[in-house]
Amino acid sequence: MIEQDTIRLLRECDAGIRMGVASIDDIIKDADQPGLRRALEDCRTGHTALAKEVEMQLNRFHDRGKAPNPMAKTMSHLKTMVKMAIDPSDRTIADLMTDGCGMGAKSLSKFLNEYKAADEASKDVAKRLIAQEEQLSARLRQYL
Repeated sequence: MIEQDTIRLLRECDAGIRMGVASIDDIIKDADQPGLRRALEDCRTGHTALAKEVEMQLNRFHDRGKAPNPMAKTMSHLKTMVKMAIDPSDRTIADLMTDGCGMGAKSLSKFLNEYKAADEASKDVAKRLIAQEEQLSARLRQYL
């Protein structure tokens, strides 16, 4: 049970990281204010570092990880493109990203509770990922 929960939690972290990085990549080019751009870059850097940790842990179990749900990724991308077409401002970027951070933190918290038997290393990664999402959300509030 420990191994299964560990793999499942790491897969969800992997999917969340990929979704977060893809969302940042979709929008960072449109950020005008240097502080906003820096906050997004810092989060992407943090997510990339966690992605490497997740990959190493999954490799122990000969698992390739998990891509984000294609429908969720497509819907997120479309929402971003539509909102940015209507109002291509830093406020819109902050709004979209704080919504995404909230959903990411909520989902990961749910999985942390669901996969209670996961090992401590995978739980630690999930908690750090949640912290990164919450930190980005806090940093972006000034742009709302």
